[in-house]
Amino acid sequence: MAPAEIRKRGSAMELDGKVAIVTGAAGGLGLVYAAALAEEGASVAITDIDGDAAEQAAADLNSSGFQSIGLRVDVADDAAVVHMVEKTKVAFGGIDILVNNAGWRPNPAGDHYDFAPEAKGQLDGDAWRKVLAVNVAAPLVCSQACRGSMIERGGGIIVNQSSNAAYAYQDTLYGVSKHALNALTVWMADTYADDHIRVNGIAPGSMTGRLPKDLQEEILKRQRVRRPGRPEDLLGALLFLCSDRSSFMTGETLRIDGGESARA
Repeated sequence: MAPAEIRKRGSAMELDGKVAIVTGAAGGLGLVYAAALAEEGASVAITDIDGDAAEQAAADLNSSGFQSIGLRVDVADDAAVVHMVEKTKVAFGGIDILVNNAGWRPNPAGDHYDFAPEAKGQLDGDAWRKVLAVNVAAPLVCSQACRGSMIERGGGIIVNQSSNAAYAYQDTLYGVSKHALNALTVWMADTYADDHIRVNGIAPGSMTGRLPKDLQEEILKRQRVRRPGRPEDLLGALLFLCSDRSSFMTGETLRIDGGESARA
């Protein structure tokens, strides 16, 4: 669902008046998330380490009648995260929703987590430090930076982008980082509870559609739903978690991977 293809569906606009930040949102799943939130009425800050792409994505949303800004943000840079929050508050008045989507993995996007040599313990310390900084520390830093504004607005919602690698590929660096993120989601849900901030996660399976044919076939064998995943398969969970429909839910991570990790 590209921004230019978005059409308002006459829905209830459950997020009308809300303000959302989506990290790593200049393309891929993050852009799909940002577009879906905008379609439901939210003003959206699209943030990405590729600032030009973030600004273009925001311009595309705005040309479709939505409200968005694009910001260059390296989520591993604490000062940049603070700047992201301040810019969003200036543009839209505050923050209600944070989607911690930005992430990093050592293997190329066309590989799966346990099919590259790097996944078998051959990574050096720099790779460990980077993946933990981006996939674990950065979601906490971004959440802490947004916390004050959410409290001022009576509460908020945080969604952490996990992965089925946390369950099905725990012997990989990426899987370790996402398993840690799931634990962080529980800790944040407990820590922020008195602030009326709910924290949940989404753990997708393979959603890119760019995997080699033989690898995609292998993944399909492990799934219970015998088709490739699509980014749009995640939107029901995203909008559920970002709306009052999930108001009695916090500290959970939803697996959306066609049942692949249920076999792990």
